[in-house]
Amino acid sequence: MPGLTLGDTVPNLQVETTHGNFKLHDYFGNNWTILFSHPADFTPVCTTELGKIAAYGPELESKGVKLLGLSCDPVQSHSEWFKDVEAYTPGCRVTYPVIADPKREILAQLNMVEPDLKDPSGSLVPSRALHIVGPDKKIKLSFLYPVSVGRNMDEVVRAVDALQIASKHKVATPVNWKRGDPVLIPPSVSNEEAQQRYPQGYRTVDLPSKQPYMRFTNLPAA
Repeated sequence: MPGLTLGDTVPNLQVETTHGNFKLHDYFGNNWTILFSHPADFTPVCTTELGKIAAYGPELESKGVKLLGLSCDPVQSHSEWFKDVEAYTPGCRVTYPVIADPKREILAQLNMVEPDLKDPSGSLVPSRALHIVGPDKKIKLSFLYPVSVGRNMDEVVRAVDALQIASKHKVATPVNWKRGDPVLIPPSVSNEEAQQRYPQGYRTVDLPSKQPYMRFTNLPAA
């Protein structure tokens, strides 16, 4: 089965969640959305992650980003689990919806499964997946971890910043970039266009090849 990947439109699935039933596209609206899966409720790594994601919720909301989780248990189980999550990460509140997927059908359609693995009952094995979905409802970036490795939320936020900067300003971000650092002008932008698009100017790195492809600029603070 071909998997959902970068550039694909997320299917407009009808889902049951802790916030009621809705279609994915209705929830996304015109926002950026972080859609992430968890293998199961009442499991250790997932409990640390759900709380940390909740703690980052206000910062992500300030960037126009919505959150939507998914776990392979019923809604009632999610609601009971949230008590543990909030106790483990004091001060956090799980205010975002979490999809229920006990039949593991949604996971497969969203490419959030461990490839080629089945559990003893023959069911699909969930992965620790995260898709960053753009306002156009297409997948812009994906993280895919095995169940044993917890995510780094600082990197998720950094990736959101990089995607939003690239989308708004037609730039690229170098290795280890973080908000406020210089950005790269992609080769598809000519020098003439760069002068118009980036009136603040840019600098070109002198390399042994003498090819002027390493062009850095600083974006306005706003």
